[in-house]
Amino acid sequence: MLTREQALESVQAVTAPYSADKVQVRDVVVKERQVSATVLLADESVKEQLEPALREALTAIGAETVHFRFRELASEAAPKAAQSAPASGAAVQGHGAGLSSSLLDPNSKVEFIAVASGKGGVGKSTVTVNLAAALARQGKRVGIMDCDIYGFSVPDMMGIETRPEVVNDRVIPIERFGVKVISMGFFVEDNSPIVWRGPMLGKMLRNFFSEIEWGELDYLLLDLPPGTGDVALDVHQIIPQSKEIIVTTPHATAAFVAARAGAMAIKTNHEIIGVVENMSYYKCGKCGEPEYIFGRGGGAKLAESLHTELLSQIPLGAPDNHISEPDFSPSVYKADTETGQLYLELADTIITKCGK
Repeated sequence: MLTREQALESVQAVTAPYSADKVQVRDVVVKERQVSATVLLADESVKEQLEPALREALTAIGAETVHFRFRELASEAAPKAAQSAPASGAAVQGHGAGLSSSLLDPNSKVEFIAVASGKGGVGKSTVTVNLAAALARQGKRVGIMDCDIYGFSVPDMMGIETRPEVVNDRVIPIERFGVKVISMGFFVEDNSPIVWRGPMLGKMLRNFFSEIEWGELDYLLLDLPPGTGDVALDVHQIIPQSKEIIVTTPHATAAFVAARAGAMAIKTNHEIIGVVENMSYYKCGKCGEPEYIFGRGGGAKLAESLHTELLSQIPLGAPDNHISEPDFSPSVYKADTETGQLYLELADTIITKCGK
């Protein structure tokens, strides 16, 4: 089976003669024997020689389909905004003292919705990006703040390949599927790990509010890191008016752990809108019947223990998005799919509950 590591090695062998300010290859994705990548070029004339060399190298290791997206390699503004952060990761540093979009103003009409889970691996970020896309499809102005500083994943899940620009000392979030997105992933190089202690996490989170030009929003979804650590606590303190959605799987242990995140929300007076049970069942491709491979009842039991309701049960699966599609993303379901419809129904429920 062709691996991403093999693809990276082949790509690096081809691009080795070029300096980083001339050629960069990013976002290498391998799905079975299909490979896609973004190629940034400072000089367009290099493309004629480079593209066939890359294609030949990837074909030689077993790639059956190769898709490149060529972009101009310009001096990127976002890394400039991050240059004063530690070497292990970059923070958004700006000079604007005020918050021009006034998201934290008590009179702001934006609805903050934190999406939390007790543990990793339950699909919390998948729920976040699909709920955000569904709200945008319903005509709402939506943003996502990827608050999982260590485990950021939203840009990759949404197929975002560009970085934010800085205009008048303020960072402009990337818009994808009608959703404005900001993430730590935009400000680190080559998927580098973030090695920070608690105070730096809180500072970064506050920068996401104070240095980002969000504009007018109806909803800002905050994809929290799993558990009840520093970032989750900071969010509860910074946005006391935030509502919260708890994500779990139907497995009893996952629901048991998720109850801790719900208890934290209750202790900090956050309103829990409800529970989303992800990976609820797998629909058999032959007979169409649901198979409950992770058990049943975890979401309903969690909702009962938190005195809230079970908002949705999302099946186990992945979007059937072809890697060569212009709107390819690994994790966002199209609106006309069965799971996409479930997220639209969830968005309608959220809109009703929030009175918008």
